[in-house]
Amino acid sequence: MEEVSHEALGKPLQIVREHIRLENNHDLAAVIGTFGATARYDDEPWDEHHEGHEAVQSFYAGLFSAVPDVQIEVTNEHVSNAAVIVECVIHGTHRGTWRGLPPTGRRIRLPLCGVYTFGDDGKIAGEKIYYDRATLLRQIGVFREPVNLPGRLLLLFNHPVSITSAWLSRSRQSG
Repeated sequence: MEEVSHEALGKPLQIVREHIRLENNHDLAAVIGTFGATARYDDEPWDEHHEGHEAVQSFYAGLFSAVPDVQIEVTNEHVSNAAVIVECVIHGTHRGTWRGLPPTGRRIRLPLCGVYTFGDDGKIAGEKIYYDRATLLRQIGVFREPVNLPGRLLLLFNHPVSITSAWLSRSRQSG
């Protein structure tokens, strides 16, 4: 295995830090400029993949429109010769349409992990993010856990076939 110098590992980390700084400044053109020739953005919780500068730019434009005060607070960084991994917390307010949902005006605070890979040009080739989709949907007010009365009522209303089937199965088992 080839040993990589600390200086060589530091360059990708510097690029990622600059990328996040530009995201926090909402400088869309500059954010896209941190990507190399093979720009890719993967939002894994939604199984959504954006390939090419135009698609990545469209993703970011939608994010900045839906959460115009979005800020990224880095909590930890991990660097290897293959990738930079960033643990962070995303903060912001849902003020624009997002995934067909009208703005709720609700605050979000979402733990997230981003994995950055790099091309031969030294720029970001891909950014892949992981987070808990249910937490995000709960925070913007469109999801409730079925552990309390409002959550149970919404579950019954939203999934009558599943709930009815489970209830009938449970009734047969206890009867």
